[in-house]
Amino acid sequence: MAQVSFDRVSKIYADGTRAVNEITLDIRDGEFMVLVGPSGCGKTTALRMVAGLEDISEGTLKIGERTVNYVPSRDRDIAMVFQSYALYPHLSVYENIAFGLRLKKIPKDEVDRRVHEAARLLGLDDFLKRKPRALSGGQRQRVAMGRAIVREPQAFLMDEPLSNLDAKLRVQMRAEIAKIQNDLGVTTIYVTHDQVEAMTMGDRVSVMRKGELQQVDEPQTLYDHPVNLFVGGFIGSPAMNLLEAGVEKMNGGLAVKVGNQQLALDEQVLQQRPGLKAYEGSPVILGIRPEDLDDAALQTGAPADRRLRGTVVLREALGSELMVHFTVEGARTALTEDIKELAQDVGEDPESGIQTPHALLVGRFEPRARVREGEPVEAVVDTTSLHFFDPETSLGIYDQSEKGAAS
Repeated sequence: MAQVSFDRVSKIYADGTRAVNEITLDIRDGEFMVLVGPSGCGKTTALRMVAGLEDISEGTLKIGERTVNYVPSRDRDIAMVFQSYALYPHLSVYENIAFGLRLKKIPKDEVDRRVHEAARLLGLDDFLKRKPRALSGGQRQRVAMGRAIVREPQAFLMDEPLSNLDAKLRVQMRAEIAKIQNDLGVTTIYVTHDQVEAMTMGDRVSVMRKGELQQVDEPQTLYDHPVNLFVGGFIGSPAMNLLEAGVEKMNGGLAVKVGNQQLALDEQVLQQRPGLKAYEGSPVILGIRPEDLDDAALQTGAPADRRLRGTVVLREALGSELMVHFTVEGARTALTEDIKELAQDVGEDPESGIQTPHALLVGRFEPRARVREGEPVEAVVDTTSLHFFDPETSLGIYDQSEKGAAS
C-alpha cells in the first residue's frame, strides 16, 4: 500500500490542449479516492497518468516515496480495472485470475493460494472452472477485480468499472467494491461519471471540471458546503434547483426574493452564512435541493414566508417518494456558463426555458402528498438548507468578509 501524490501535474497534448491542468492532490495510504466530473473533464487522463498509460507533461507524480514520471507502467506496482472486463474468453475463471501471476513466474503454490483467496473474497469459489461466457456481467466484473487483487499491488486504479452493468447490479457491485476495498485497505483511485457512485463509495471525492480540481472533500461536505456553483449543481440527484434571486430586507431581517415571492431567512441561516449580509440589495443565485421542498398541505404549521407557490406540471410516484415538477411564475432559472455546462452534460438544452415567464423546480415530496398535475401547489422550503452563490464569481456565499471575495 502507498500514498499517491500529484504535485502540479499537467497533461498537455501536441495541439496545446490542457487535458489536466496543474493538479495537486494527496491520496492517503489506504484511502478510497473518487475522481468525478462531466465527460471530458480530465479524470480518466489523470488516472491513466498514474497507470503510466499517459505521459506526464508537467509536475511530479509519486507512488509511495518513489517519483514515477518515467517509470514504465509494468514497474509501478499498480493494478487497473477497466470499464471493459478484458477477460480471455478461452481461459477459465481460475486461469484468468492467475494469468498475471504466471507471467511473473510466481510459484504455483502461491498462485493457487492467491487465486482461491481472491475467489473467496469475491464469491467466485463455485465459478473457477467456468469460462467468461457462462458468467453474468457482475460475475465477469468480479473476475476482473480478482485479477487485480491477486497482484497485491500498492494501488488499485478503477476506470468506470460499473458502467456496463444494469442499474440494479450497479447498486450491488458498488457496495461490494467498497467493502472489498475496506477489507483489503489498498489505496484506490476510482474514476466515475456517476456522482451517486462517488457519494456512496469514496472516503473523499475530487470534483473535476475542464482539467482542474474544483473541490476535494468528504462526500457529505461536498453536498452541504459546495465551494462553487459547479460543484453544487453537479453533486446531488435530482440536481439542485438553481434560480435567479435577490437578497432584501424583510421585517427587520433578510429575505431572498424569487420572482414576486419572498422566503424569510432566519438568524440560523445568517449565522451559517454571514457573507449574505453583504449581498443586501444585490442579485444572488439561489440553490434549493429537491429534498428541501415538501407539500405545505402536510405541514400546516409552516409559516407563509417559508413557502413557494406554483403549478404542478408533472408528478412521478416512486413509492417511497413523490417527485413533483412545478413552475413558479415570475421566477427565472439561473443561466451561467457553469449551469450551461451541467445541463449539456446530461443532454439538456440549457437555453430551452430562458424565454418562459416561470422557472421549473423539482421537489422530493412525501409519497402521501395529494398534488395533481395542472393544479396549484404550495411547497414548504427548508430555508436552513438553502444554498447561495455569487452570480459573477460562481463562488458559494459563506464567510466572505466582503462581497465577491472568496471564503
